This record gives sequence, structure tokens and C-alpha cells, in this order.
Amino acid sequence: MTASGVFYVVIYFLVLLALTKPLGLYMANVFEGRRTFLTPVLRPLERLTYRACGVREDVEQRWTQYAASLIAFSLVGFLFVYAMQRLEGFLPLNPMGFGTAHAPANQTAMTPDLAFNTAVSFVTNTNWQAYGGETTLSYWVQMTALTVQNFVSAAAGIAVAIALVRGFARKQMRSIGNFWVDLTRGTLYVLLPLSFLLALFLCARGVPQTLAAYVKARTLEGRVQTIAVGPVASQEAPKLLGTNGGGFFNQNSAHPYENPTPLTNFVEILAILAIPAGLTYTFGKMVGDTRQGWTLFAAMSVLFFVGVFICTHAEQAGNPNLARLGVETRATAGQPGGNMEGKELRFGIPGSALFTVATTDASCGAVNSMLDSYTPLGGLIPMFNLQTDEVIFGGVGSGLYGILLYAILGVFIAGLMVGRTPEYLGKKIEQKEVKMAMIAVISTAFAILVFAAVTLDARFAAHGYWNPPGPAVANVQNGGPHGFSEVLYAFSSASENNGSAFAGLNANTPWYNLTLGLAMLLGRFLFMIPVLAIAGSLAAKKKIPETSGTLPTHGALFAGLLVGVVLVVGALTFFPALSLGPIVEYLLMLKGKLYSSLILTAWS
Repeated sequence: MTASGVFYVVIYFLVLLALTKPLGLYMANVFEGRRTFLTPVLRPLERLTYRACGVREDVEQRWTQYAASLIAFSLVGFLFVYAMQRLEGFLPLNPMGFGTAHAPANQTAMTPDLAFNTAVSFVTNTNWQAYGGETTLSYWVQMTALTVQNFVSAAAGIAVAIALVRGFARKQMRSIGNFWVDLTRGTLYVLLPLSFLLALFLCARGVPQTLAAYVKARTLEGRVQTIAVGPVASQEAPKLLGTNGGGFFNQNSAHPYENPTPLTNFVEILAILAIPAGLTYTFGKMVGDTRQGWTLFAAMSVLFFVGVFICTHAEQAGNPNLARLGVETRATAGQPGGNMEGKELRFGIPGSALFTVATTDASCGAVNSMLDSYTPLGGLIPMFNLQTDEVIFGGVGSGLYGILLYAILGVFIAGLMVGRTPEYLGKKIEQKEVKMAMIAVISTAFAILVFAAVTLDARFAAHGYWNPPGPAVANVQNGGPHGFSEVLYAFSSASENNGSAFAGLNANTPWYNLTLGLAMLLGRFLFMIPVLAIAGSLAAKKKIPETSGTLPTHGALFAGLLVGVVLVVGALTFFPALSLGPIVEYLLMLKGKLYSSLILTAWS
């Protein structure tokens, strides 16, 4: 890895670290109902929202009521987004006529299965897109359906995380807060102000924000080119801050109208991890011991640095088979200039690799380069990031409650080693908490591996070999381990509510739209509901004093234990699948061999 690449990553991390405490402290004040500098401006709007919705902010909910509110809100959101897509031809702000008889020839039809997949995707904070936004959806749908979900689906994740924090902080209480209050405060006080500032910055750096029709330009050859524009900045800001990832354009953050300069690229990467990092300090502040929050931050940081350095090094080394040394190619030589295929010159390898690692550490599907063009080892890192349940900072809210589930598993394992009941933050971790944590962790692994296996089996059952596509699934452009990786990555991304894609996989078919949609639902709600059950159980418990046998859950020892648990659980669960994909592809690349014959032999 070059010195400039290391410097880029270190500067990024230092800025992220500097933002963590002030942002985390601000969010702790917001969710504990304390006055902030925005209270005079936003408090009247907050009260008006409660009054309009019939919410009493002084009435709290048990975990079952909290979960029911979450599911009801998500269901209504799904129906709203689905209806907006299906009816876009009858709705305003549609200058290109999408969904009408006058639609452009290149429009992607919003079929029922695609509308289902997209609605589930945005409601679950996944933002998987099997279409190009600029050729499919009107301004109205982009703003009222998708951008709204960018705010509220992210706020719902924050609400669940805060509910779990209250479970640790409270003692002998049956309630864990009010979902509607947490949702409102997360939207009004956190996501909305930050998105407003980021949108203004993006506009100043060249990102469009307009309701005018697409621009017609005449090229030097005399042809007419249609340049897509629209309300981009207002969607780009919550897409990143809410770790959503759904791009206005098909090229997502590689498009110059979403991410025009190296400066916007740096700020966008920062926006992806700012709130997840800040929530670790929020956790420490709310439980009364900021060392606990910094320990989680440290564990996440270790995993972050390992991933970003491996990915950047792999891309800067490139494919040894493309090195030119005289008339021979040596497997020990690197690719001159590194692997720039699928990357934007204005970002380079460090800016592309850091974006890739950050977006897959978080539940953010934004991408600024083509993951399908990464080297096998470079592509392994984002895939493994997803399969760790995205607890390396993670999504807004989901990263915090995910790492806390691993902390529960960590103290349980440590308790088994020393033969005593595990404790965390003065709460005994008993059978119910461990079972709920395991249900959450296993549910995502189940969705990834089972759906991927069924999809691949459908291809083999139809033809008996790998390359030609079966009738139930889309065409995979690559055979062998790389094609396997494309399918595995798709279901990893959907089940972990990320939304990024390896590309090379045409996922807009009824099969993928249905199975990926179901994977998103399982990954979202079979993770959230056990979290809320744990929150309710912990809140009802009394706190017990520390003794000489209590495992300290702050400091380097516990951070190391937490890193180990994340890696071991991920490795044991997904290593066989990863071995058939990026690992075997990497070994074959070093030998300078093609991979199709080997992977078929392994599977046969």
C-alpha cells in the first residue's frame, strides 16, 4: 500500500474520530429529551407532529408494543411506496412521462415484481436497485416515496438501537421508550438538519437540484444527447447519512452528478460512517460509562483498518497476470498502476477502496466503483464485511444494536470459560438474551446461504452445468467462482440490508425480485425483533454490583474479545461459501489459470 493511500485513510479516520464525541453527545441529549441548540427551532414542529398523529410523548411502550409499532409503520410505508411506483404515470412532476404512453424508449418498466422489490428495499433501509433511477422513476416518486423512506427507515433503525440502549441503562422497568417519539426525534433532530447541510454542500460542489426536464445537448457530431438531471442533492444527502445507498442515477456515487469531485467523495464517505460512529458515544453516555462506548468504537476501528488496508493493497497490486516484464508474465509481479478497471480516475484506488469498505461496513449500498471489476481479494473484503452482520460501525442504529448482540455473545463465551454467569453493564446475561441474539445472527446467515443455494441449484437443475442461465434466474455474466461470487454477494447484500451489488448480475427478473425481497425482510425484521425482546428483558432486570470475578467490558481486552467473536462467527459460517468464490478465484489468479474447469470439478 502506498504512503499516499495510508495518509488518505489516516486523515479520514482522524476526522471521523473528531466528529464522534460531539455528534454522539448531541444524539444522547436528543433521545433523552434534553434541550439542544436546535430545540427552539424544532420543538414546535415536534409537538405539532405528535398532535397531528395522536401520539402522547409521555406514554412509553413495552417491547411488544414497540415492535408492533415498528412493523405497522413499515407495512404502511411499503404499501405507500409500492402504490407510488405503480401509479407514477398518473402523478405530477413527471416531465419525462415515465409510466405513460409517452415514456422514453429506454424506460425500465415498473412491473409488479420490481415494484415489490423496490418498496421492500427502501422500507428495510436496503435500497437495492434492480433498475436505473433516471430511466425508471419520476421526480415525484423519487422525492415522495424513496427520499422519505431514506429518512424514516434510517430513523427506525436508530430508534431500535436507542431502545436496546435503554434496556441496558434502566433497571426494573417494563418499558423501553416510545417508538413514535424516537422515530420523530431521529428524523427531526438528527437526519433532517445534517441532510440539509450536506445537500447545500453538494449543491455548491456541482450536484444538481432541479425539477426541470432533462437537458437536451447537441454533440460535436451533431447528435442530440439527453442529460438526466433532477432533485439529486436532496436525495443524495439522506442516502448517505441514513446509510441507505439508493442512487438517483444508475451509476450511483460514481456518477459525476452525485459525486463530482475528490472533495465530495471524501465528505460522502465521512457521511456514511458519521452517525454510526457517533452512536457508540451515545451508548456510553446513556449507560453512564463512556468507556463502554469507546470500547465498541475501538473494536469497530480495528476491523475497519484491517479491511481497508487489505482491500486497498489488493487493488493497488492488481492482477499479476497483467504485468508486462519483457515478453513474460510473472505471477510475482504487480499490475502497473494497480487495478483501475471500474474505478473513476478522479477518485483513484485509495478513494475507491475506502468508499467500498465504508459502504459495506455500514448498511449503505452507495458505490463509487464497480465491485465486479475488483481483484478477488479486493472483492472478498466487502463481501465479508456484509457477512459480519455489518457491525463494523454498521448502519445508522443497526450497527450499534448489531455490535451489542455480539457483545452479549462475547460475555457469554467468556462466562463459559471461567464458569460463572455472564454479565454486561451490571445485567446478568441469561438464556433468553443469548437465544435471542443467536436467532438474530442465524437469521441473516440463513437468508444468505439458503437463498443463494436455491438459486444456484435452480441453474444446475435446468442445465446440469454452470454457464448457461436457467429459466428461473437471470443471466450471470461470469462463470466459475466469480459468477458464484456475484450470486452470493447479491443475497449477502439483501439479507444484511446493504443494497450494493457486485454487478454483472441482471437481477431484474421475477425470481430475483421475489427472493431478494424476502431476504431483505428476513434480514431486517428477524434481526430487529429479537433486539427489542432483549431490550425488554434487560430493562426489567435489576442491576448487580461488580465483583472481583466480573469481566471488565471496557478496555483493550474486551475489544479484542469482541473482534475475535465477530471474526470467528463470520469465518465459521461463511468460509465454505467464500472458498468457492473469491478465495479460489484468488488462488487461481496467482497461478495464472482460468477458473471455470476447477470450480465445476469442485462442485461435481
